[in-house]
Amino acid sequence: MSETRLKVVVTGIAGNLGRVVAKLLHREAHVIGIDRRPFVGRPKDVDHYQVDVRKKKTDEVFRRHRPDAVIHMGIMHDPRMSAEDHHSFNVLGTMKVLECAAKYGVKKVVMLSSANVYGPSPENSNFLTEDAPLMAASRFPSVRDLIEVDMLAHGFFWRHPEIETVLLRPVHIVGAAIKNAPSNYLRLARPWVMAGFDPMVQFIHTEDVGRAMIEALRAGRKGVYNVVGPGEVPLSKVFKELGHQPIALPHLLARPLLRTLFKYRLASYPPEELDHIQFLCMVDGSRWTQETGWKPQHSMRETLRSVLGE
Repeated sequence: MSETRLKVVVTGIAGNLGRVVAKLLHREAHVIGIDRRPFVGRPKDVDHYQVDVRKKKTDEVFRRHRPDAVIHMGIMHDPRMSAEDHHSFNVLGTMKVLECAAKYGVKKVVMLSSANVYGPSPENSNFLTEDAPLMAASRFPSVRDLIEVDMLAHGFFWRHPEIETVLLRPVHIVGAAIKNAPSNYLRLARPWVMAGFDPMVQFIHTEDVGRAMIEALRAGRKGVYNVVGPGEVPLSKVFKELGHQPIALPHLLARPLLRTLFKYRLASYPPEELDHIQFLCMVDGSRWTQETGWKPQHSMRETLRSVLGE
């Protein structure tokens, strides 16, 4: 980033990743957070507007501050939320942010997506590049909104070439305070695995994702990038590192059983996620690393053990 103190709007700032970004960024930029949740422990020099990003008040924040850049992380992933609510918050919220960015002269937009948009599949090649088709919606209805958000970013590229837009697709994000499906799964003392399957998996530490989001703010960054962590590892070695004893189940039994447990709130891991522990969904992050020189700071051991708060 330049030496000039940037004004950066950060959506979803009260979430775990948003807090990481705020902590890393606030000393070198004027951070303006938008999140309908309270931001407990907010740094004093960070402005926080407790606003639903879909609402008119979002316009008022942009009009008042005239930010130089936007980091959009206001995406909700709640498997128990209705499809209608998910779509409204994720898609309409993203449309509102992009509309404000174009309207108020923002020069840089950084959007958080996920490598999950590619979807695990038995047909996947070992490492998927940014040009691979986004196939997750066919097996994961809950990912459809994320793919639509991804497509909104692509449309924004073409309509506003004067705005440097960066779309990051990180691999599974894990961390001590993260409550997404991968982190919840890794915390299980007796996790299910699919009998006969030991897929290679990729993880990235929350702090490394935050660093990547800030790196994307640098002048000249533009385009779609996969972002990977310290490498890939067989699922069996993940549990060996964490000291967990997995339970191997036939996949024909695991899916209906988990569906029932999830329905009655006896499990927090949605049944569709079982594809991630059966099939490959590894991505190639070389475009990002070659163009930026960025490297994760956390080792694989540190990344995995972060889910245990270590």
